[in-house]
Amino acid sequence: MTSQDSTPAAFAVPGDKDAVKAADRAHVFHSWSAQGRIDPLAVAGAEGAYFWDYDGNRYLDFSSQLVNTNIGHQHPKVVAAIQEQAGRLCTLAPGFAVDVRSEAARLIAARTPGDLDRIFFTNGGAEAIENAVRMARVHTGRPKVMAAYRSYHGATAAAINLTGEPRRWASDTGTAGVVRFFGPHLYRSHFHATTEAEECARALEHLEQTILFEGPHTLAAVVLETIVGTAGVLMPPEGYLAGVREICDRHGILLVLDEVMAGFGRTGTWFAADLYDVVPDLLTFAKGVNSGYVPLGGVAISQAVAATFDDRPYPGGLTYSGHPLACASAVATLNAMAEEGIVENAARIGEDVLGPGLREIAARHPSVGEVRGTGVFWALDLVRDRETREPLVPYNASGDAAKPMNDFAAACKTRGLWPFVNMNRTHVVPPCTVTESEAKEGLAVLDEALSAADAHTTDAGRVR
Repeated sequence: MTSQDSTPAAFAVPGDKDAVKAADRAHVFHSWSAQGRIDPLAVAGAEGAYFWDYDGNRYLDFSSQLVNTNIGHQHPKVVAAIQEQAGRLCTLAPGFAVDVRSEAARLIAARTPGDLDRIFFTNGGAEAIENAVRMARVHTGRPKVMAAYRSYHGATAAAINLTGEPRRWASDTGTAGVVRFFGPHLYRSHFHATTEAEECARALEHLEQTILFEGPHTLAAVVLETIVGTAGVLMPPEGYLAGVREICDRHGILLVLDEVMAGFGRTGTWFAADLYDVVPDLLTFAKGVNSGYVPLGGVAISQAVAATFDDRPYPGGLTYSGHPLACASAVATLNAMAEEGIVENAARIGEDVLGPGLREIAARHPSVGEVRGTGVFWALDLVRDRETREPLVPYNASGDAAKPMNDFAAACKTRGLWPFVNMNRTHVVPPCTVTESEAKEGLAVLDEALSAADAHTTDAGRVR
């Protein structure tokens, strides 16, 4: 899997690994990193579910990069569409009507739930959240927004303050008008629940009480990831999202669903909201809309919210809103997904391969506390002790405290699998185009690599 022969010769990229890394170290400033402590892998090429380095080591991309290459690397139809658009019209300001911009908006609106038929384009997911919050505040005339712990919404000003995990801490001034609450998560319940029904009811009661104590008339929106992504692929219990919708309606609060990670096939449906039959007032998207081939995100807007700006100017905009190259890549992506049954493939792989395979793996490894997910959107919650559910590493661990997860990640990479690891979890998030054989290849590597995590459990060394 990691031999020189595994890299397709037709896709080999010439270059000097040392020169690439030297230039990176001299000039590139990396996200979320202590710059002097990182050693980025120099990547030479990619195709489908794989990428490879200059030494010919090939990796099965079980991270989809940042859970965004839903159609895999270098899909020929999308590459061709970008090339064709570049030859015809590279860029045009957002104030003009452009054919590919209109078509991208039409195709997205055709797939969003309910009446979310107006599309505001951004450059990515964080800007989508920024603008959804701005729309909600202007539409309602209210200042505050509610967001959950265990969430990630982006790194720009409003988005990072909405985020409920440690990447927020360095930027959080406590003055951004954000009210935080706990969402449902039965495996680590904050509500002492023992069943999904109890967790749902108590989480909704907690949300309602928080709203009442904050003053419903001060709250513009509740912002939720439909299925929480980076913080653990947390599937909402049956009835929770419908309950949030009812609470919001009763208090005149908008519901904003963040589908940046969950949207466009990741859950085996076009949007995660389709699984729960819930229609938000605003829906944010990015990532899978064009698999990140060109930066693109946006907000799908309900008729009621859009009508607010029929005669009142919307106080926001971006130079590259609806960039033609990005929109062309989205049109090609959405058409390819429909023509090739990519969403259906994600559903089938999740149902027939990943779900059963991960549950079988969990039964063999004491480090696996819980398996959760759907489609090609899964997570393994890794623990030191199954009975106590103590996480394999402490919350926000670093240095020596993070060694168990680092050992596991290293074991994956040496076997040719690139994992998505966050805190005490490994996420299983291959492209929506992943084949059955590729999915099984990845599961086999995970099965072997989890022995490295097992070595750090209280069960280590016992005869099983």
